[in-house]
Amino acid sequence: MEKLSNPKVTIEIIQKYNFAFQKRFGQNFLIDGHVIEKIIRAAEITKDDVVLEIGPGIGTMTQYLAEAAGEVFAVEIDKNLLPILAETLAEYDNVTVVNEDILKVDIAALTGGRPVKVVANLPYYITTPIIMGLFENHIPATSITVMVQKEVAERMQAGPGGKDYGALSLAVQYYAKPEIVANVPPNCFIPRPNVGSAVIRLTRYEEPPVKVKDEKKMCSLIRASFNQRRKTLVNGLGNAGLPGITKESASAALEQMGLSPTVRGEALTLEQFAQLSDLI
Repeated sequence: MEKLSNPKVTIEIIQKYNFAFQKRFGQNFLIDGHVIEKIIRAAEITKDDVVLEIGPGIGTMTQYLAEAAGEVFAVEIDKNLLPILAETLAEYDNVTVVNEDILKVDIAALTGGRPVKVVANLPYYITTPIIMGLFENHIPATSITVMVQKEVAERMQAGPGGKDYGALSLAVQYYAKPEIVANVPPNCFIPRPNVGSAVIRLTRYEEPPVKVKDEKKMCSLIRASFNQRRKTLVNGLGNAGLPGITKESASAALEQMGLSPTVRGEALTLEQFAQLSDLI
């Protein structure tokens, strides 16, 4: 079968199955082979790898992954795509299509606990929950290489002090080293999204870059610090209703760290958040 990265083949398949794009699943199919090759190169996929693909769609990138990897598990939520995938992936015997919601799948059970490389063209409305779910559930992923909204990729990579820096930057950078590897214009998709996209590779740390006594507590603290961006860190934490954390205890901890009580969340590094979490 000719590759689906040819727009003509994609349109023929969509028409053949009378497929209707579902807005609620955020479906935008890739139609650019160069972009797919860039993603596979960035993810460093080899025949030794087990790949978890999230949202294969009609199987455009899955075809390339099947040729590059040892084994591919493709998790697709939309059951209307199953007959299409059965046709487009018919010649690949190393692909398992799973009709599930990725947020509910037991990934370790699916892959037999083997380490995986995650590759996906993610639905933009649910990017953050998916990525944070993969990290927080400590799935055995060595890297996550995903297509996301350009603005979200920039936030994941942002450092302290800038307008893009926030809870997502800190959470991602606690678990992985982020690197934007490609910018992708809207004309590489059917239908065209209204925003620019980017491919970001998140290389998982074996050990987090900072030591913290209670990872969950630090993550709650970070979220609370950015919930109301214009507020000082002390007010943000004081109003968050986190157990045992008051404006007074936050203020005292900042003082111990040599920081002003009027400091805002975006001024603190990951290391400082870990320190704050341990002190408070």
